[in-house]
Amino acid sequence: MKDIYILAIESSCDETSVAIIKNGHDEISCVVLSQMDIHALYGGVVPEIASRNHVENITLVIEECLKKSGLSMDDMDAIAVTYGPGLIGSLLIGVEAAKTLSFVYNKPLIPVHHIAGHIYANNLEKSMEFPLMALVISGGHTELVYMEKDYSFEKIGGTLDDAVGEAYDKVARVLDLPYPGGPKVDKLAFEGKDTYNLPYPLDDNSYNFSFSGLKSAVINLNHNENQKGNKIKKEDLACSFQNRVVKILSKKTLKAMKEYNVNNLIIAGGVSANKGIRDEFIKLANENHFNLTIPNIKYCTDNASMIGAAAYYAYQLGRRADLSLNAKANDLLKYLFFRYIYENRK
Repeated sequence: MKDIYILAIESSCDETSVAIIKNGHDEISCVVLSQMDIHALYGGVVPEIASRNHVENITLVIEECLKKSGLSMDDMDAIAVTYGPGLIGSLLIGVEAAKTLSFVYNKPLIPVHHIAGHIYANNLEKSMEFPLMALVISGGHTELVYMEKDYSFEKIGGTLDDAVGEAYDKVARVLDLPYPGGPKVDKLAFEGKDTYNLPYPLDDNSYNFSFSGLKSAVINLNHNENQKGNKIKKEDLACSFQNRVVKILSKKTLKAMKEYNVNNLIIAGGVSANKGIRDEFIKLANENHFNLTIPNIKYCTDNASMIGAAAYYAYQLGRRADLSLNAKANDLLKYLFFRYIYENRK
């Protein structure tokens, strides 16, 4: 069987990344150019600055990726790109670069949804076993996705407001922690105790999540204590916050696995690098005897390797885009998933 090489581009936020993936699981080369130091000056990602840096770097990153691989564009079987969701200015740079490569070198163009990419990052670790449940947690997403087979997605729940990563970043600001704040809240939580009476967010029987209330509770508690002249114990507040997040994520994920009768769980997205969350799910997997896959830390954050991994299965299914492909800042997952399911059942 002929090996399939896919050159993939990811530019949905502030990382400019290009990778070459063989057969959906072998990373031949990957280059990630992060803008974190630039945006740290502003306490968060500035969309205009992000897109301008993509413009300046995309060609260089493509050239570096090809150089590292020892391959040429003639060796590529297809070009893949994240088309959404994400920052529209950033997405457009990657999409236009991919369309140009597709046109110039006469290669098929494969559009990849950002969430599908995060899910398939796990395939770079080991082949995914189906059926499975995927918990996707990042700065922009909190989703529970059921997969019966490859590239068959059913979103069964998601956040109704803030994504879990966004809540971490907001709490980090309250605690006066530098950007990026999420990892620092996670680290601080291990130094404290669960002493603050915070609410458990949307603790119901649905598979949806809501973190705005928990975030607001942290903000209000900090404000009220400051008004009284009391000093907040940052490590204790971080621990109390993280424990609520971990409990609600694990509770709803386990419930979904039981209802859908699956024994395979994958966790994906930038927040899957969180040690508190990883430790809890590893413990639960051992206690409940299910198979757990969490990607290597380098595959948790945005990278083109995950896009190439997902694109391979889209390629096998014949999914292609023409040169009218456009970026979509807010592509609704439920419509994408339902379309995949419909196509797979025809």
